[in-house]
Amino acid sequence: MVATGFDVCVSGSGAVAMSLALSLSAQGWQVAWAKAPEPVSPGAPDVRTYALNARAIDLLERLRVWPALKAFATPVSRMAIQGDAAGALSFSAWQQKVTELAWIVDAAALERLLGEALRFAPRVQVVPPVGDQPATVAASLLAICEGKHSQTRASLGIGFTRQDYGHWGVAARLQATLPHQGVARQWFRSPDILALLPFNQPDPDASYGLVWSLPRARAEALMALPPEAFEQALKQALTESDPQAAALVGDLTLASPVAAWPLALAQAQRWSGPGWVLLGDAAHQVHPLAGQGLNLGLADVDTLVQVLDEARAREPWRTPGDARTLARYARQRQWPTQAMATLTDGLLHLFADERAPLKTVRNLGMNMVQHLGPIKHWLASRALDS
Repeated sequence: MVATGFDVCVSGSGAVAMSLALSLSAQGWQVAWAKAPEPVSPGAPDVRTYALNARAIDLLERLRVWPALKAFATPVSRMAIQGDAAGALSFSAWQQKVTELAWIVDAAALERLLGEALRFAPRVQVVPPVGDQPATVAASLLAICEGKHSQTRASLGIGFTRQDYGHWGVAARLQATLPHQGVARQWFRSPDILALLPFNQPDPDASYGLVWSLPRARAEALMALPPEAFEQALKQALTESDPQAAALVGDLTLASPVAAWPLALAQAQRWSGPGWVLLGDAAHQVHPLAGQGLNLGLADVDTLVQVLDEARAREPWRTPGDARTLARYARQRQWPTQAMATLTDGLLHLFADERAPLKTVRNLGMNMVQHLGPIKHWLASRALDS
Protein backbone atom coordinates (compact mmCIF):
# COMPACT_ATOMS: atom_id res chain seq x y z
CA MET A 1 0.00 0.00 0.00
CA VAL A 2 1.03 3.57 -0.57
CA ALA A 3 1.70 5.35 2.69
CA THR A 4 -0.52 8.33 3.48
CA GLY A 5 -1.10 10.28 6.65
CA PHE A 6 -1.89 7.00 8.39
CA ASP A 7 0.79 4.64 9.61
CA VAL A 8 -1.62 1.77 10.25
CA CYS A 9 -5.16 0.92 9.23
CA VAL A 10 -6.71 -1.46 11.78
CA SER A 11 -9.62 -3.40 10.26
CA GLY A 12 -12.08 -5.03 12.66
CA SER A 13 -14.34 -4.25 15.60
CA GLY A 14 -13.59 -6.79 18.33
CA ALA A 15 -11.37 -6.60 21.40
CA VAL A 16 -8.21 -7.42 19.44
CA ALA A 17 -8.80 -4.66 16.88
CA MET A 18 -9.64 -2.05 19.51
CA SER A 19 -6.70 -3.00 21.73
CA LEU A 20 -4.36 -2.71 18.75
CA ALA A 21 -5.68 0.71 17.73
CA LEU A 22 -5.31 1.98 21.30
CA SER A 23 -1.82 0.51 21.70
CA LEU A 24 -0.57 2.00 18.45
CA SER A 25 -2.03 5.40 19.32
CA ALA A 26 -0.33 5.32 22.71
CA GLN A 27 3.01 4.75 20.98
CA GLY A 28 2.56 7.73 18.65
CA TRP A 29 1.41 5.98 15.48
CA GLN A 30 -1.27 7.58 13.31
CA VAL A 31 -4.13 5.05 13.13
CA ALA A 32 -7.20 4.63 10.97
CA TRP A 33 -9.71 2.33 12.65
CA ALA A 34 -11.87 0.68 10.00
CA LYS A 35 -14.86 -0.54 11.97
CA ALA A 36 -17.05 -3.40 10.89
CA PRO A 37 -20.74 -2.57 10.32
CA GLU A 38 -23.05 -2.62 13.30
CA PRO A 39 -25.73 -5.35 13.24
CA VAL A 40 -28.98 -4.25 11.61
CA SER A 41 -30.91 -5.27 14.71
CA PRO A 42 -29.49 -5.95 18.16
CA GLY A 43 -29.10 -9.63 18.90
CA ALA A 44 -29.39 -11.56 22.13
CA PRO A 45 -27.38 -10.39 25.15
CA ASP A 46 -23.70 -11.29 25.00
CA VAL A 47 -23.22 -14.15 27.48
CA ARG A 48 -19.54 -14.74 26.74
CA THR A 49 -16.90 -14.59 29.44
CA TYR A 50 -13.15 -14.39 28.88
CA ALA A 51 -10.44 -15.86 31.10
CA LEU A 52 -7.69 -13.26 30.84
CA ASN A 53 -4.14 -14.14 31.83
CA ALA A 54 -1.43 -11.95 33.37
CA ARG A 55 -0.06 -10.71 30.04
CA ALA A 56 -3.52 -9.67 28.85
CA ILE A 57 -4.22 -7.83 32.10
CA ASP A 58 -0.87 -6.03 31.86
CA LEU A 59 -1.77 -4.84 28.36
CA LEU A 60 -5.19 -3.58 29.51
CA GLU A 61 -3.55 -1.79 32.44
CA ARG A 62 -1.20 0.02 30.07
CA LEU A 63 -4.22 1.00 27.97
CA ARG A 64 -5.89 2.34 31.17
CA VAL A 65 -8.92 0.13 30.59
CA TRP A 66 -8.36 -2.35 33.40
CA PRO A 67 -9.36 -0.14 36.38
CA ALA A 68 -12.89 0.23 34.99
CA LEU A 69 -13.08 -3.35 33.69
CA LYS A 70 -12.14 -4.76 37.09
CA ALA A 71 -15.69 -4.05 38.29
CA PHE A 72 -16.85 -6.63 35.73
CA ALA A 73 -14.16 -9.20 36.55
CA THR A 74 -13.64 -12.04 39.01
CA PRO A 75 -10.21 -13.37 40.09
CA VAL A 76 -9.50 -17.10 39.81
CA SER A 77 -7.54 -18.34 42.81
CA ARG A 78 -7.67 -22.04 41.93
CA MET A 79 -8.45 -24.31 39.00
CA ALA A 80 -9.83 -27.80 39.65
CA ILE A 81 -9.80 -30.18 36.67
CA GLN A 82 -11.24 -33.68 36.71
CA GLY A 83 -10.93 -36.50 34.22
CA ASP A 84 -13.49 -39.17 33.42
CA ALA A 85 -12.03 -41.97 35.59
CA ALA A 86 -10.75 -40.54 38.89
CA GLY A 87 -8.10 -38.40 37.24
CA ALA A 88 -7.64 -34.99 38.86
CA LEU A 89 -5.39 -31.98 38.44
CA SER A 90 -5.41 -28.63 40.23
CA PHE A 91 -3.55 -25.34 40.02
CA SER A 92 -3.48 -22.58 42.62
CA ALA A 93 -2.32 -18.99 42.62
CA TRP A 94 -0.38 -19.72 45.80
CA GLN A 95 1.60 -22.51 44.12
CA GLN A 96 2.39 -20.25 41.17
CA LYS A 97 3.37 -17.40 43.52
CA VAL A 98 0.89 -15.02 41.88
CA THR A 99 -2.12 -13.19 43.29
CA GLU A 100 -4.51 -14.89 40.84
CA LEU A 101 -4.31 -17.42 38.01
CA ALA A 102 -6.62 -15.43 35.74
CA TRP A 103 -9.50 -12.99 35.73
CA ILE A 104 -12.90 -13.95 34.35
CA VAL A 105 -14.28 -10.86 32.60
CA ASP A 106 -17.53 -9.88 30.94
CA ALA A 107 -16.98 -9.87 27.16
CA ALA A 108 -19.50 -7.11 26.48
CA ALA A 109 -18.02 -4.88 29.20
CA LEU A 110 -14.51 -5.33 27.80
CA GLU A 111 -15.55 -4.31 24.29
CA ARG A 112 -17.64 -1.39 25.56
CA LEU A 113 -14.79 0.03 27.65
CA LEU A 114 -12.27 -0.36 24.83
CA GLY A 115 -14.67 1.49 22.55
CA GLU A 116 -15.06 4.30 25.08
CA ALA A 117 -11.29 4.60 25.42
CA LEU A 118 -10.93 4.89 21.65
CA ARG A 119 -13.25 7.91 21.64
CA PHE A 120 -10.49 9.82 23.44
CA ALA A 121 -7.45 8.32 21.68
CA PRO A 122 -5.59 11.29 20.15
CA ARG A 123 -4.23 9.66 16.99
CA VAL A 124 -7.11 7.38 15.99
CA GLN A 125 -9.54 8.30 13.22
CA VAL A 126 -12.65 6.17 12.83
CA VAL A 127 -13.40 5.08 9.28
CA PRO A 128 -17.08 4.13 8.94
CA PRO A 129 -17.96 0.98 6.98
CA VAL A 130 -19.22 1.00 3.42
CA GLY A 131 -22.24 -1.23 3.13
CA ASP A 132 -21.61 -4.50 4.91
CA GLN A 133 -17.79 -4.30 4.81
CA PRO A 134 -15.11 -2.32 6.68
CA ALA A 135 -13.83 0.55 4.53
CA THR A 136 -10.06 0.25 4.75
CA VAL A 137 -7.98 3.30 3.81
CA ALA A 138 -4.50 3.66 2.38
CA ALA A 139 -1.81 3.26 5.04
CA SER A 140 1.67 1.81 5.30
CA LEU A 141 0.27 -1.21 7.16
CA LEU A 142 -3.10 -2.94 7.07
CA ALA A 143 -3.65 -4.83 10.33
CA ILE A 144 -6.41 -7.39 9.79
CA CYS A 145 -8.31 -8.18 13.00
CA GLU A 146 -11.61 -9.20 11.45
CA GLY A 147 -12.02 -12.62 13.06
CA LYS A 148 -12.14 -16.12 11.63
CA HIS A 149 -14.41 -15.16 8.71
CA SER A 150 -12.18 -12.28 7.53
CA GLN A 151 -13.05 -11.26 3.98
CA THR A 152 -10.01 -9.01 3.72
CA ARG A 153 -7.78 -12.03 4.41
CA ALA A 154 -9.60 -13.98 1.71
CA SER A 155 -9.29 -11.10 -0.77
CA LEU A 156 -5.51 -11.17 -0.31
CA GLY A 157 -5.51 -14.85 -1.29
CA ILE A 158 -4.29 -16.04 2.10
CA GLY A 159 -5.31 -19.64 2.77
CA PHE A 160 -7.05 -20.46 6.04
CA THR A 161 -6.86 -24.12 7.01
CA ARG A 162 -9.82 -25.05 9.17
CA GLN A 163 -10.52 -28.35 10.93
CA ASP A 164 -14.10 -28.54 12.16
CA TYR A 165 -14.29 -30.41 15.46
CA GLY A 166 -17.94 -31.34 15.01
CA HIS A 167 -18.44 -29.79 18.46
CA TRP A 168 -20.26 -26.64 19.47
CA GLY A 169 -19.49 -24.37 22.39
CA VAL A 170 -22.53 -23.72 24.59
CA ALA A 171 -22.36 -20.69 26.88
CA ALA A 172 -24.62 -19.11 29.49
CA ARG A 173 -24.57 -17.24 32.80
CA LEU A 174 -25.54 -19.25 35.87
CA GLN A 175 -26.48 -18.43 39.44
CA ALA A 176 -25.51 -20.89 42.17
CA THR A 177 -26.77 -21.54 45.68
CA LEU A 178 -23.20 -21.90 47.02
CA PRO A 179 -20.31 -19.39 46.74
CA HIS A 180 -17.75 -20.08 44.01
CA GLN A 181 -14.79 -19.01 46.22
CA GLY A 182 -12.82 -18.03 43.13
CA VAL A 183 -12.50 -21.62 41.91
CA ALA A 184 -12.75 -22.45 38.20
CA ARG A 185 -13.93 -26.01 37.63
CA GLN A 186 -13.59 -28.19 34.55
CA TRP A 187 -14.72 -31.73 33.87
CA PHE A 188 -13.31 -33.74 30.95
CA ARG A 189 -16.24 -35.97 30.07
CA SER A 190 -15.89 -38.25 27.11
CA PRO A 191 -16.75 -36.81 24.59
CA ASP A 192 -17.70 -33.40 26.06
CA ILE A 193 -15.90 -30.88 28.27
CA LEU A 194 -17.79 -28.82 30.84
CA ALA A 195 -16.39 -25.74 32.57
CA LEU A 196 -17.79 -23.44 35.26
CA LEU A 197 -15.93 -20.13 35.51
CA PRO A 198 -16.43 -18.03 38.67
CA PHE A 199 -18.17 -14.79 37.83
CA ASN A 200 -19.68 -11.76 39.58
CA GLN A 201 -22.99 -11.41 37.72
CA PRO A 202 -25.77 -11.57 38.73
CA ASP A 203 -24.51 -12.56 42.21
CA PRO A 204 -20.99 -11.26 42.97
CA ASP A 205 -20.08 -14.35 45.00
CA ALA A 206 -22.18 -17.15 43.51
CA SER A 207 -22.34 -16.88 39.73
CA TYR A 208 -20.64 -18.77 36.93
CA GLY A 209 -19.95 -18.50 33.25
CA LEU A 210 -20.78 -21.82 31.61
CA VAL A 211 -18.61 -23.05 28.73
CA TRP A 212 -19.65 -26.50 27.53
CA SER A 213 -18.09 -28.16 24.48
CA LEU A 214 -20.37 -30.86 23.08
CA PRO A 215 -20.92 -32.84 19.87
CA ARG A 216 -23.11 -30.77 17.56
CA ALA A 217 -26.22 -32.98 17.80
CA ARG A 218 -26.16 -32.90 21.60
CA ALA A 219 -25.58 -29.12 21.63
CA GLU A 220 -28.52 -28.56 19.29
CA ALA A 221 -30.73 -30.75 21.49
CA LEU A 222 -29.74 -28.73 24.57
CA MET A 223 -30.39 -25.44 22.79
CA ALA A 224 -33.92 -26.59 22.01
CA LEU A 225 -34.75 -27.23 25.68
CA PRO A 226 -36.75 -24.82 27.85
CA PRO A 227 -34.74 -23.28 30.71
CA GLU A 228 -35.89 -25.74 33.38
CA ALA A 229 -35.03 -28.75 31.23
CA PHE A 230 -31.62 -27.25 30.33
CA GLU A 231 -30.86 -26.78 34.04
CA GLN A 232 -31.83 -30.39 34.71
CA ALA A 233 -29.60 -31.63 31.88
CA LEU A 234 -26.70 -29.60 33.29
CA LYS A 235 -27.31 -30.97 36.78
CA GLN A 236 -27.36 -34.52 35.44
CA ALA A 237 -24.10 -33.97 33.55
CA LEU A 238 -22.41 -32.61 36.68
CA THR A 239 -23.65 -35.49 38.81
CA GLU A 240 -22.42 -38.01 36.26
CA SER A 241 -19.03 -36.29 36.18
CA ASP A 242 -18.64 -35.87 39.92
CA PRO A 243 -20.96 -37.16 42.65
CA GLN A 244 -19.67 -34.32 44.84
CA ALA A 245 -20.53 -31.58 42.32
CA ALA A 246 -23.73 -30.56 44.09
CA ALA A 247 -21.80 -30.12 47.33
CA LEU A 248 -19.24 -27.94 45.52
CA VAL A 249 -21.43 -25.58 43.50
CA GLY A 250 -24.97 -26.13 44.82
CA ASP A 251 -27.99 -25.83 42.56
CA LEU A 252 -27.49 -23.93 39.30
CA THR A 253 -30.13 -21.85 37.54
CA LEU A 254 -29.90 -19.96 34.27
CA ALA A 255 -29.37 -16.21 34.59
CA SER A 256 -29.19 -15.50 30.84
CA PRO A 257 -30.15 -16.88 27.46
CA VAL A 258 -28.06 -19.80 26.15
CA ALA A 259 -25.76 -19.25 23.16
CA ALA A 260 -23.87 -21.70 20.95
CA TRP A 261 -21.31 -21.63 18.13
CA PRO A 262 -19.28 -24.19 16.13
CA LEU A 263 -15.75 -24.99 17.30
CA ALA A 264 -12.74 -25.52 15.07
CA LEU A 265 -8.95 -25.53 14.90
CA ALA A 266 -7.70 -23.11 12.25
CA GLN A 267 -4.63 -21.24 11.12
CA ALA A 268 -3.76 -18.90 8.27
CA GLN A 269 -1.08 -20.14 5.90
CA ARG A 270 0.75 -16.83 6.21
CA TRP A 271 0.49 -14.21 8.95
CA SER A 272 2.22 -11.31 7.25
CA GLY A 273 3.44 -9.89 3.97
CA PRO A 274 4.36 -6.53 2.43
CA GLY A 275 1.94 -4.01 3.90
CA TRP A 276 -0.35 -6.44 5.77
CA VAL A 277 -0.49 -8.53 8.94
CA LEU A 278 -3.00 -10.85 10.62
CA LEU A 279 -3.89 -10.85 14.33
CA GLY A 280 -6.30 -12.76 16.56
CA ASP A 281 -8.86 -15.12 15.08
CA ALA A 282 -8.03 -13.88 11.59
CA ALA A 283 -4.67 -15.65 12.05
CA HIS A 284 -5.54 -18.56 14.34
CA GLN A 285 -8.36 -20.30 16.15
CA VAL A 286 -8.04 -22.81 19.01
CA HIS A 287 -10.41 -24.90 21.09
CA PRO A 288 -11.71 -22.93 24.11
CA LEU A 289 -11.00 -25.70 26.65
CA ALA A 290 -7.97 -23.78 27.98
CA GLY A 291 -9.63 -20.37 27.67
CA GLN A 292 -6.71 -18.98 25.66
CA GLY A 293 -8.34 -17.64 22.49
CA LEU A 294 -8.46 -13.95 23.39
CA ASN A 295 -5.21 -14.19 25.35
CA LEU A 296 -3.46 -15.30 22.17
CA GLY A 297 -5.02 -12.41 20.26
CA LEU A 298 -3.98 -9.82 22.85
CA ALA A 299 -0.48 -11.31 22.90
CA ASP A 300 -0.44 -10.77 19.12
CA VAL A 301 -1.26 -7.11 19.75
CA ASP A 302 1.43 -6.73 22.40
CA THR A 303 4.07 -8.39 20.23
CA LEU A 304 3.25 -6.46 17.05
CA VAL A 305 3.41 -3.09 18.82
CA GLN A 306 6.74 -4.04 20.42
CA VAL A 307 8.17 -5.15 17.07
CA LEU A 308 7.06 -1.96 15.34
CA ASP A 309 8.48 0.23 18.11
CA GLU A 310 11.82 -1.61 18.09
CA ALA A 311 12.07 -1.29 14.32
CA ARG A 312 11.29 2.45 14.51
CA ALA A 313 14.05 2.93 17.10
CA ARG A 314 16.73 0.75 15.45
CA GLU A 315 15.81 0.98 11.76
CA PRO A 316 13.92 4.25 11.32
CA TRP A 317 14.07 3.98 7.52
CA ARG A 318 11.64 1.03 7.60
CA THR A 319 7.92 1.75 7.32
CA PRO A 320 5.39 -0.06 9.55
CA GLY A 321 4.41 -2.18 6.53
CA ASP A 322 7.96 -3.38 5.87
CA ALA A 323 7.81 -7.12 5.16
CA ARG A 324 10.97 -7.94 7.13
CA THR A 325 9.68 -6.16 10.22
CA LEU A 326 6.34 -7.95 10.03
CA ALA A 327 8.06 -11.31 9.55
CA ARG A 328 9.69 -10.80 12.97
CA TYR A 329 6.24 -10.49 14.50
CA ALA A 330 5.07 -13.66 12.76
CA ARG A 331 8.11 -15.64 13.92
CA GLN A 332 7.66 -14.54 17.53
CA ARG A 333 3.95 -15.41 17.63
CA GLN A 334 3.67 -18.60 15.61
CA TRP A 335 5.51 -20.89 18.01
CA PRO A 336 3.52 -20.08 21.21
CA THR A 337 0.27 -20.08 19.25
CA GLN A 338 1.05 -23.42 17.62
CA ALA A 339 2.07 -24.87 20.98
CA MET A 340 -1.27 -23.87 22.54
CA ALA A 341 -3.20 -25.16 19.53
CA THR A 342 -1.38 -28.50 19.71
CA LEU A 343 -2.01 -28.78 23.45
CA THR A 344 -5.74 -28.05 23.27
CA ASP A 345 -6.23 -30.18 20.16
CA GLY A 346 -4.36 -33.08 21.75
CA LEU A 347 -6.35 -32.91 24.97
CA LEU A 348 -9.64 -32.78 23.09
CA HIS A 349 -8.84 -35.86 21.02
CA LEU A 350 -7.33 -37.69 23.97
CA PHE A 351 -10.48 -37.35 26.05
CA ALA A 352 -12.84 -37.92 23.13
CA ASP A 353 -11.55 -41.48 22.73
CA GLU A 354 -13.71 -43.85 24.77
CA ARG A 355 -11.50 -46.94 24.55
CA ALA A 356 -10.92 -48.35 28.02
CA PRO A 357 -7.08 -48.65 27.92
CA LEU A 358 -6.65 -45.05 26.77
CA LYS A 359 -9.18 -43.86 29.34
CA THR A 360 -7.11 -45.44 32.11
CA VAL A 361 -3.82 -44.05 30.81
CA ARG A 362 -5.04 -40.46 30.40
CA ASN A 363 -6.43 -40.31 33.92
CA LEU A 364 -3.26 -41.82 35.34
CA GLY A 365 -1.38 -39.14 33.39
CA MET A 366 -3.46 -36.39 35.03
CA ASN A 367 -2.71 -37.80 38.47
CA MET A 368 0.99 -38.07 37.63
CA VAL A 369 1.19 -34.42 36.52
CA GLN A 370 -0.63 -33.44 39.73
CA HIS A 371 2.31 -34.79 41.72
CA LEU A 372 5.10 -33.48 39.46
CA GLY A 373 5.63 -29.90 40.60
CA PRO A 374 7.97 -28.69 37.81
CA ILE A 375 5.65 -29.90 35.04
CA LYS A 376 2.60 -28.35 36.72
CA HIS A 377 4.46 -25.08 37.12
CA TRP A 378 5.53 -25.09 33.46
CA LEU A 379 1.98 -25.75 32.22
CA ALA A 380 0.55 -22.97 34.38
CA SER A 381 3.26 -20.51 33.36
CA ARG A 382 2.45 -21.09 29.67
CA ALA A 383 -1.19 -20.25 30.33
CA LEU A 384 -0.28 -17.16 32.34
CA ASP A 385 1.81 -15.69 29.50
CA SER A 386 0.58 -16.94 26.12
